[in-house]
Amino acid sequence: MISPTQSNTATPAPNQSSNGEKTTGLASDFETFLKMLTVQAQNQDPLKPLDASEYASQLAQFSMVEQQVQTNDLLSALGQALGGGNLDKLGKWVGMDVRTPSAFRFAGAPVTLFAKPDPAADKAVMVIRDSEGAIIDRISVPKTDQKMIWAGTGSDGQPLPAGSYSATLESFDGDKLLSEELASAYNHVVEAQISDNKVMLTLESGQVVDASAVTGVRS
Repeated sequence: MISPTQSNTATPAPNQSSNGEKTTGLASDFETFLKMLTVQAQNQDPLKPLDASEYASQLAQFSMVEQQVQTNDLLSALGQALGGGNLDKLGKWVGMDVRTPSAFRFAGAPVTLFAKPDPAADKAVMVIRDSEGAIIDRISVPKTDQKMIWAGTGSDGQPLPAGSYSATLESFDGDKLLSEELASAYNHVVEAQISDNKVMLTLESGQVVDASAVTGVRS
């Protein structure tokens, strides 16, 4: 059974934050080394100039220190990108309920589904599928509604067992299928991770979705 209700507006996803860069102690040592080498070259005794091999050795040390500073800066930037900053961002997703177009978990309580019929449609049908993709019910819904309640029953009206289900809204013009839209539902986030610079959320239904697909969040 499906009952129409009023549409909701989505709440924003958790905010992101950035951390400022810090000057390392090695960078400070590098500046000091550069000044000392410059002063040494300016104040050497013209009658006893600095040995060329010793000067070359000091220049080599100078180059090594410079490379080490650059390496540390790069590692620090990578640590910021892959470590603390993003861990804080990921932690905000875990435990939240997010609304995405995906399969959903049914545990005995009615489920709110979100889908918008095609404007040109003269009828709309919500198709309910189980975790294997088999159709278990086809329910006519008002073509003007964008939010509806699924009671969790099959075509025979009997309650369905707990598990993962999905719903697709089919829009028709007469007998012509105009569009199919995977309905959105709220799912509990059980894990968040970064993959290819994207935040990926693992839902209680077992699906993994891109955080950019989230259209609503609630605790």
